[in-house]
Amino acid sequence: MKAARLHGPGDLRVEDIAAPGAPDAGWVKLRVDAAGICGSDLHNFRTGQWISRAPSTAGHELTGTVVSVGEGVGTVAVGDRVVADSRFWCGECVQCRADRRHLCASLGFVGEACDGGFAEEALLPARLLHVIDAALDERVAAMAEPLAVALHAVRRLPKAAGSVLVVGCGTIGGLAALLLSRTFDGKVLVADRNRARCERVAGVTGATIVDLDREAIAAATAGAPLLAAVEATGSIAALNQLLGALDSGASVALVGIFHGRLEIDPNMLVEREIALLGCHAFADELPDAIGMLADLSGPLIGLIDREIGLDDVPAAYERLLAGQGDGLKTIIRMPRPAGA
Repeated sequence: MKAARLHGPGDLRVEDIAAPGAPDAGWVKLRVDAAGICGSDLHNFRTGQWISRAPSTAGHELTGTVVSVGEGVGTVAVGDRVVADSRFWCGECVQCRADRRHLCASLGFVGEACDGGFAEEALLPARLLHVIDAALDERVAAMAEPLAVALHAVRRLPKAAGSVLVVGCGTIGGLAALLLSRTFDGKVLVADRNRARCERVAGVTGATIVDLDREAIAAATAGAPLLAAVEATGSIAALNQLLGALDSGASVALVGIFHGRLEIDPNMLVEREIALLGCHAFADELPDAIGMLADLSGPLIGLIDREIGLDDVPAAYERLLAGQGDGLKTIIRMPRPAGA
């Protein structure tokens, strides 16, 4: 079968490899239907930060159809369509025993701890799989995992009235803006240096585009305080700008993957009571995100940048790292077998 495998930093190859064999006890074999390219996939490709085994098949945003199950699997059956939880937790540490699996002491992710979805077939633990409606568009189903990440970040924010600013209109920022547009009582603002991408998000969500400065935000909010924000760029410079634009008492959900270190005067956080809220993956939001997919199908499809095949994955990495495109998500669609 064909798979896109990461051999090391900067070394991604589409190769013909042996198809997975029969699944072990507790595991499931999937025919992958679609998978999304995530910013963390690009980060790992560029830096190698999370490479623990090589070569490994990338891809943790995936949906597929069960083709065989291992001994003891009773949660899914052959023919079920599923989406995968991306988190590969131990189940034994203090955090796991407290149902905080996203904070597992040895947390890994599909596509790193085990082979992922950038392949025609995949083997995954049954505990990671959630059954979905067979009629759901596979492009939409492949966005369940990033939608759960965005939902976790949005839920970390306090339920304050006023306006909320999403900085960064990549996948998670755009999905956060979409969720906020459906649930937040106040005005949703978006900011991104990529104007075309920002306009795509604003068009889908109804959000107001602003520049990342205090005067522009004050004009958009009619002078009302800005007390909530989602930082989804991973840019130290953008975060510094955001901190200068917030009002006292504000909270920031940090969901971007950062490069570099933040240098700030902690007294600014103390004196202005600014709360920085780290948001790592998701907690128990994936089932809720799956439940939203049908209702959000139209907007989610509207945020897709391109649909590609496995052979196009290396070129897509180059394009995405160069910041090209006005959409939020590149979806890899696998060829369907005859009669499927």
